[in-house]
Formats: sequence, structure tokens, C-alpha cells
Amino acid sequence: MNKKSKLSRVGYVALIGRPNAGKSTLLNYILGQKIAIISDKPQTTRTSILGIKTTEEAQIIFIDNPGVHKPLHRLNRRMMNFVYSSLETADLICLTVDASLKYGHGDQFVIDTLKSVSTPILLLLNKVDISKKNKILLLIDHYKDLLPFAEIIPLSAFNGVNVDVLEEQIIKYLPLAEKLYSDDEISDQSLNFLLSEIIREKVLAQVEQELPFTTAVYIEHVGDRQSAGDEEQEQKRAGKFIKASILVDRDNHRKMIIGKGGSRIKTIGTEARKEIEEILQAHVYLDLHVKVQEGWRDSANVLDLIEQQ
Repeated sequence: MNKKSKLSRVGYVALIGRPNAGKSTLLNYILGQKIAIISDKPQTTRTSILGIKTTEEAQIIFIDNPGVHKPLHRLNRRMMNFVYSSLETADLICLTVDASLKYGHGDQFVIDTLKSVSTPILLLLNKVDISKKNKILLLIDHYKDLLPFAEIIPLSAFNGVNVDVLEEQIIKYLPLAEKLYSDDEISDQSLNFLLSEIIREKVLAQVEQELPFTTAVYIEHVGDRQSAGDEEQEQKRAGKFIKASILVDRDNHRKMIIGKGGSRIKTIGTEARKEIEEILQAHVYLDLHVKVQEGWRDSANVLDLIEQQ
């Protein structure tokens, strides 16, 4: 913790919105590096992730949340509990909306969720880079009557349009306080959590539409790997050994992930290993296993294991 007595603008900012509204993309852009996985599949983010942006004048602690949705399983209920908890914690809420889509029942569910909140709310109309200007204006006109938004900011999390404006507005609403984290901290994630999310991101990129809901990744082991042989070869091949389990609900899902002749799991492993090696700056041996765990989304033990890794 930073024990300096100098006060800055410091506070928690909850990123709220429907699945695939672009919350994680926005957080990664603001931080200048990837701490949250990205996918076009629903419910990619399953837990709250802290992303910390520290400048000379402020420390913004973003809470990237799962997409707001009606929960059907214990997993979904936990996801929504993260959302509710962040609403209670936050000094400011950023409601992120996909401006390229029509307003629907899911959007109304999010608005209803926020109606009892007294915390200031910024409305972020995301994806203006792929939305027509007249549609943005119509959305602004529609949303301004739904909640008393403190600010309405059209932006693009993908290419950074108006993200600097957003940061300026956020700082205005944060209280004066001592910094809660050191200047070099950017996230609260454990290494195992980050590794499991990278692997899950590669699974999401490869599998069919229904599989993301029934897939999870658990890191069984991370350790140093030493290889036998002469000193030069050992230096080249020594690195990290990572063993991970990909959990699915059904055997046919297991077969989908493995693919014909193991082709799909090989692609998943190759793509995940490349990204993990960049992070760890070491050669990585990645050992992936696909396991059938029926009903894991309603198993408290399994969910605890995944969340606490």
C-alpha cells in the first residue's frame, strides 16, 4: 500500500452493462494492457476484476463486472452477486451500452437494476465507430428520460474515441483520499486466475455458441520445468509447466473441444501458450485436459475452486 499522505482523487468505478457491451475492452484500453479477456460470446466475464489506473492527480479503481442478466444457475447467481456488490462499493457507476444495438428487454433489466441506486451514473454509449450518428442521438434522447445520468458520453472502447473525455469526467466525481494501491499496481488478479482466463478465452474463440455457458478452466499446477540433456539444450527448454483442466457439462461438449483427432484442443493450447509465454517471458509447456463435470454450474464446491484459484 502507498502510505503517502498526499491526497488525490481516489475511488471505485463500477463498469456495468449487458453482456458484450464492451466493458472489458474499455478497461483494457484505459489500462494500456490486457487484464480482462475479450470474446464475442455472452457471459465472458464471470467475476469482478479490479483494474487500477494511477496518474499524478488520481487513482481510478475500476471494477469490471459480469454482464447484467437474469440468473438461471448458481454460477449466474454468483455472477450477479458480484454486480450487486460492486454497486454498493462504487463511488461512481459507468453504465456501458452497445450503441449499435436496439434497446430491448435486457437493457430495461439493467435500467431496473439501477433504479434504486443513489450513486452517480455515467452513461457510456459504446461502439460509436460502428453506429450511425442519428442513432446515437436517438439513444441519448431515449436514455436521458430513464435515469438521472450525471453525464452521457458517446465513445469507442475499441479505438479510444472519447475515452480521454471519460477519464476526465470520472476523476471529477471521485472523492479526495489517499491512494489505496501503489503506483505500479494495475490489477488484483492472481497468476492462476489470469492463466485460466487466457485459456478460456482461446476455448471461447474455438467452440460453438452454446459451449461458453458450460465451460470453465481450472489451473491444476504451475511450476518450473527442467529438461534433461546438455547445459545448452537445458537452458533452451527449461521453463514453466502448467497443467489445466477444462470443465464441461457433457461428453459431447468434451468431444467438441477436443475436435477431430485432437485438432481443436491443439489449436487452443498453441494459442494460449503463445500468450502465456509473452506474459511469463519463459518457455511454457501447457498440459490441457478436458473433463466432464456434470452440473458444475450449480456446484458450490466447483465454483469455489474456480473463483479462489
